[in-house]
Amino acid sequence: MLQKSSFSQELRLIAPALFPVLHVNSETMWILALWIFPLLCKLGLTALPTKPENISCVLYNSMTLTCTWNPEKETSCTEYTVNVSCRKKSYSCKSSSSTGASCSFLHQMITPPDTCSIGVTAQNVDGIIKSDVTRWRLSEIMKSIPPEILSVKPILGVKKMLEIKWKPNSSSKYILRFKTINCTHWMEVNFTAGNIYNLTGLKASTEYGIALRCRDKLSRIWSDWSQEKTGMTEDEVPHILDLWRILKPVDVNGSRPVRLLWKKAKGAPVLEKTLGYNIQYSPENNTNVTEMRTTNQTLELHLGSETYTVSVTSYNSLGNSIAATLRIPGVHEKSFQCIKAVKACLVQDQLVVEWPRSCQDVDTWVVEWFPDLDSELSAFSWESVSQVKNWTIHRDKLTPFLCYNISVYPVLQDRVGEPYSIQAYAKEGIPSKGPLAKVENIGVKTATITWEEIPKEKRNGFISNYTIFYQAEGGKEFSKTVDSSILHYDLESLTRKTSYTVRVMASTRAGGTSGPRINFKTLSISLFEIIPTTCLIGGGFLMLIVLTVVFDFKRQNSKLAPLCCPDVPNPAESSIATWLGTNFKDKVNLKKFDNSVSTEDKTLKPCPSDLIDKLVVNFGSVLEEAFTEEAGKSQENILGAEKNEYVTSPYRSDYSSGKSFEGPLNLTEIPSRKSHHQYWEMAKDICSEAKEELPSPGQSSGPDHLCGDRAPNPYLKNSVTTREFLKLEEVPDHTKREV
Repeated sequence: MLQKSSFSQELRLIAPALFPVLHVNSETMWILALWIFPLLCKLGLTALPTKPENISCVLYNSMTLTCTWNPEKETSCTEYTVNVSCRKKSYSCKSSSSTGASCSFLHQMITPPDTCSIGVTAQNVDGIIKSDVTRWRLSEIMKSIPPEILSVKPILGVKKMLEIKWKPNSSSKYILRFKTINCTHWMEVNFTAGNIYNLTGLKASTEYGIALRCRDKLSRIWSDWSQEKTGMTEDEVPHILDLWRILKPVDVNGSRPVRLLWKKAKGAPVLEKTLGYNIQYSPENNTNVTEMRTTNQTLELHLGSETYTVSVTSYNSLGNSIAATLRIPGVHEKSFQCIKAVKACLVQDQLVVEWPRSCQDVDTWVVEWFPDLDSELSAFSWESVSQVKNWTIHRDKLTPFLCYNISVYPVLQDRVGEPYSIQAYAKEGIPSKGPLAKVENIGVKTATITWEEIPKEKRNGFISNYTIFYQAEGGKEFSKTVDSSILHYDLESLTRKTSYTVRVMASTRAGGTSGPRINFKTLSISLFEIIPTTCLIGGGFLMLIVLTVVFDFKRQNSKLAPLCCPDVPNPAESSIATWLGTNFKDKVNLKKFDNSVSTEDKTLKPCPSDLIDKLVVNFGSVLEEAFTEEAGKSQENILGAEKNEYVTSPYRSDYSSGKSFEGPLNLTEIPSRKSHHQYWEMAKDICSEAKEELPSPGQSSGPDHLCGDRAPNPYLKNSVTTREFLKLEEVPDHTKREV
């Protein structure tokens, strides 16, 4: 309804202008609309053909006139008519958009040097449109047939020249173009008339390609190029060679291997014929020259440590080339430095190597390059450049995705300076394999990711960085990027007791490749948490034990006190102390007494005379008891029970008057069967020693002497309390004591 109303308003505005006589109302407007609408649609769909422009006509070989124009193609079906008027004669030619925007006339109708008017008419179902009329002089638009070359050959005896012959024609102007076979750049020469031309200034022993084209003197249109022909110039003496060397370290025999390499110099003929090479070398300032011949372009020499001069010449049937010389420095000679930096970059399809020239005198440089993985240098190449400070090589001459070692040597006269080396890729790609990673030092919230470098043959470019991707089980993946010089990374802020997946990606300029995924799980508790916990628990147990022991000691019926601190018998409270009286404590040195019976292999120290008198026992009865119990108890004499152990006295009860014990008594185990005589002698020694330690006669108490003539005191078996056994070293077994 809105559309109908809008259309009615428009008709009310337009109708008075179209039909001013009619009275306009709504019915009238709808009638007019139905009548005008088909007319408007027809006018809107009408599309006339494009006007032909840029008409161009060519008369081929004075036979056929062909005209072309723009546009070459139409969207709708269009017919063209070309009208030509020459010498009051008119000709026409028809074509269509399907066959192209061109039309041709036969030579019988039009012949030069007429001047013709040419126009083009384009017609389709919607109408007709004509181009502007152009005028053409037929002699100026004539195009000749390309010349036919008959031969290209050298002239005998004339160097660096080729003779070109072609089939004669009516043309008067020619252009000759030529190039070497391996070159893409053409050079041109213009000349007039004739059917023979001598091309000079060429290279000897070089094959050239030749082509010709021509035109008439009055015409401004050249013919097409003829079919290419080839020819080769004559041979001559070979050109000078480019010579280089590879110095190797001195071997164990003191010989220095030197690899010589040579090739044709720049500008030398590509097809130059060479029969072989002469090599001469000798130590510097020495007339002894060594000469060799070879057909190869390399030779291995074994020179000494001094400086050598090497020269190489090539020869063919016409003679020898100029000698190329090279100086081999001595082993201890130091090379001069000239290059401080070298950089390589890719410019379109070329690898460009540049270096600053710091030495003004140096104007020649040698650039050598070879693959980094070529240990035998089988693909070694080099090139000499002059008057420049850069070197360029096309990327097609280098293997893509392969790293090259490039070195630049400065050359000053016959001396070669210190090289500067870099690495470069002609084309980089993504690595063939990713880094192999592993996880170390796994903690509660940290882990260390380490990975190995990718082998050189798998890198396909310079590794620019490494990216570590890690993801918790069921979580979001995170990434960290590090420099190419870093081969490990510490992951932090991880979750305790969680499984993680890690992969490492190595990237070059072309892209990156990830290594295999590895899994690890963080710890639930760390060592730093285990140590304090263990210390706390252990300390608690220790405190509990200490408190338990202290509490038990404080009890009256403690079971631990006797075990930790056993009762030690007091000699002063023993029965012997009551028998000897109150002077016992003052006269007995308890410390010495304890030491005299302490352990095995220690001697019994002499005692005061009054104590010895009281301790003398009946020697015979003691020996009988000792012998009886020794036989039953296997050398062990235990005379007491519980806490008290009896001491067996080695002293004899009846001894000679006036003799005393000499020497200490050894506390050793009593042998099972010993001589009575040995016991008797031992008693004498003990008595003598005791006598020496007794006080002087003035101080003596008389009856207290141990070795006197008085009767012995009875032996008290339980008078001494001790925890050790007294053992005798010697026990007599062949006699019995006298009672």
